[in-house]
Formats: sequence, C-alpha cells, structure tokens
Amino acid sequence: MYDQNYLITRLRAASVDDDARTFATIPSRTSMSHADLWGGAERMAAALVQMGVVPGDRVAVQVEKTIEAIQLYLGTVMAGGVFLPLNTAYTTPEVAYFLGDATPRVVVCDPAKEVAIVEISNGVHVVTLDAAGQGSMSDAAAQMSGFVPIDRSADDLAAILYTSGTTGRSKGAMLSHKNLASNSETLRDYWRFTSADVLIHALPIFHTHGLFVATNVALLAGASVVFLARYDPDLILDAMPQATALMGVPTFYTRLLGDPRLTRKQAVNMRLFISGSAPLLVDTHESWEQRTGHRILERYGMTETNMNTSNPYDGERRAGTVGFPLPGVQARILKDGIEVPDGEIGVLEVRGDNVFKGYWQMPKKTAEELQADGWFITGDLARVDQDGYVTIVGRSKDLVITGGFNVYPKEVESLIDDIPGVLESAVIGVPHPDFGEAVVAVVVPDGEDLQAQGIIDALADQLAKFKQPKKVIILPELPRNTMGKVQKKALREEYSTLFA
Repeated sequence: MYDQNYLITRLRAASVDDDARTFATIPSRTSMSHADLWGGAERMAAALVQMGVVPGDRVAVQVEKTIEAIQLYLGTVMAGGVFLPLNTAYTTPEVAYFLGDATPRVVVCDPAKEVAIVEISNGVHVVTLDAAGQGSMSDAAAQMSGFVPIDRSADDLAAILYTSGTTGRSKGAMLSHKNLASNSETLRDYWRFTSADVLIHALPIFHTHGLFVATNVALLAGASVVFLARYDPDLILDAMPQATALMGVPTFYTRLLGDPRLTRKQAVNMRLFISGSAPLLVDTHESWEQRTGHRILERYGMTETNMNTSNPYDGERRAGTVGFPLPGVQARILKDGIEVPDGEIGVLEVRGDNVFKGYWQMPKKTAEELQADGWFITGDLARVDQDGYVTIVGRSKDLVITGGFNVYPKEVESLIDDIPGVLESAVIGVPHPDFGEAVVAVVVPDGEDLQAQGIIDALADQLAKFKQPKKVIILPELPRNTMGKVQKKALREEYSTLFA
C-alpha cells in the first residue's frame, strides 16, 4: 500500500515485515513500535486531507519535539503535502514572514501560540499540538482510521526548509522526495546503520540534522531511537549503555566532556558518535577520544543539500576536516571559475541527487546559486589536502552558525540600527567553545548614552534567542576599507578570543 509514494515507500520498507519491534523509547512515556508510529502517521495524513490538504500544499509546523510531531511529518508526506518545519524559538513577527511567503494550507502550532498565529495566518486552518503530543491536531487524527499514501514521484516536493542567506530575508529550500531519500540511504550505508542500532535522538526536529538525518536514517535502517525532547546530559548518559550511536552538534560534546560521568565504561556499548551543523574544535576531538576511547565522526552538510561529506567510518577520522565527498556526491573547489590544486582555498561546489530543487518563489536567487548543470555553489570556502580530506576554512557568505543554527547578520543589524541612539552596527560570529560561534554585535552610538545592555534588552522580544547577540561591543566607529565597506574580517580577528 506504500508503493507509490517515493519517500514513504523507502522509509517504511525496513520495518514493514517486522513492525512490532520498538521504534522509539520515550523517557517518562511508554515505548512505541514501528507499527504504532506508522499507524499514527496514517491518521495524521487522513486528518490533513480532511482539512483540505491536497498534493503540493504546504503544512507549516511550529511545535515542540514529540513523537506525534514525527508522525505529523510522515503524515504530511503521505498526504502529498510539503512539510514546513519552523524553529520553536521564532517570534510571531518571524513566523508571519514564513506564513506569508509559503502560504501554507494548514498551520500547526503550540496551543499557547494559537491566538497569535490565528491573527497572522490570514484565514489559514490553524490547529494545535503541545509538548505532550496533545491538541486539536492529534484530536482530529484520533478520529481517523487507515490511509493509503498519495502517489508522489521522486521529483515532487517533500519539504521546504528556510535557510539564511547574505541578502534579503530567509530563503525556502525546496527538497524533493529523492533529495531526502537518496541522502539518507547513503548515510545509512556509509555509517553502517542497521536494525540492531539504537540511536540517541536528542536533536531538534525543525532542522535538517534532527529531522532528515537522524530520523530518516533510523527509519531506513529499521533501527530504534531513544527519543529525547531536547538535549539532556542526564538522559543521554543514562541511555549510552543501551544505545549504539549519538548524533549531535559540537555543543553536545563540549558539555558532556564537562560531566565526570562520561567515561569509557559508560560509552562501552556505543559504536559511533557523529557531529555536525557547526565546526568541531580539534581539542574537543582529542578530549573525547581520551575520555571515551571513541573518535568523533565529523561530517558537513547544508539545508540545501543535506549531507555532502563525511569522515570515514573505517579509516582515519581527521580532526579539523569534514572528510570526503559522500558516495554519489561530487565536489569541486573553484576560484575565479577555475578548479584549484590540492591545498589551495576556493569556493566549494557540490552536485548530486542530494542537491535541492531551488529556492521557493526565488528563481533569480536559485539561478545564482544552483547552476544549470546541477552544481550548487555552497558559498563555503574550503580546501582539499593531498589525501582528499575536505576542510571548511570559512564562508564567503556573511553567515554565523551558532549551536548548529544559521543567523543572518543583516536581519539582526537592521533591528539594532532601528534602536534609538544607534548610528550603525556590524554583526559577526566569533569562536565560542560551546556553540561553535557566538553572535557578537559591534555598535556605533549616535550620542553618548548608549548602553550594551539596553541593546540586548531591546532585541529580546524581536528575535529568536539563538539570533540574539551574546555580547554587544560599543565602538566610536567601524573599520572600513578605502571604498567605505565595513571590514568584518578585521572585527572577527580583533574579537576572536572574546570567549576563549
């Protein structure tokens, strides 16, 4: 019955013959089998169709992490819809932009935000799902029975994920059924996931890493997950003796290293620790190996492509690098349109079935970054060493990645510049031992009374917390070149040890 929906067919295949096995163990709740997971997804799909969702419609979702939210993702794809996850930290004005741009058929939100979302939704159907998996969305699904997934082909859209860029507002990266399936199948095989694996799932599910890497890989392998609502060191450490793998961001690993309970004995059953979404410090690599006996596997991906490269499962996992291009992914490094020799820095481009279909309603921006021959210009500066390992050395795009989340400086700068007493500002990312990078605002006052705390307070209700500056620095002027352009590189160098 799942044969005609490209992504669902593949995600379902590994457990269809033995779906009584546990899919998720949820602390403080009962476990859930693969059969129950898919039964709930079918009911979600049926409820969405009853709400008017037809193939191609967007379903926007801003909810806490629950197993029901995973069923909602699967149900949306079953119904032929396009899943649009939104960070739970986004404020109402931020959500208003996404709803206006994506024009979803249905919006699913936390009950506490329902009134505010209804006010900005322009009559869109709004339903709720809370942190316990309850709400009008789950109530509607509970009234449904089985559902036959809608036919969807490899090239049909399965999801839109909004990502930051260097100009304008956030862009909606359009991901097809094949984009998601092909990349997750590659990762399953490359990282050796099987039905015997137990993955500690502590990542958020509004992000590529938690939703399309962790969840999809586990489903494709027929594996089970320890499903945590959020990062919780106690629960992660408790799970390790029964688990086999952990996917995390560098913050996970730096914080766990600060816990004396992290020992070789605690990690003895684990076979794989994976890190991504932000650079992992060499010191973290070395400290983790000393404490646990395991070497972290670092990989590199983007919202537009899912995963592009990975350190090897077998062989040397080289600290400071992101490994090799994955099977089926081509990579090249260009400078002024010419491929550079090994060891030289240029802009990384990738091509493969994992590369997205373009930016939602942005054909010009799509043409600028996704070339006609399939090569995607990542905007990341990289080099390849003589052994073929890729190292990301910086970003040509003016982007900050903090705790695995993208922050677009211009958005923050625009809000700071509107604060009374501010003449101008420059937002940069600087190294941070916990978050990879920290957002720092360098501000020039228009007068003498401007206080750093006042700027932080003014941004509190306007931006998601991860976008808010961790430090505001007041300067009499910003460094500029002879053409008058602000030299952010000089600022990053000046404050590179701010959080050391």
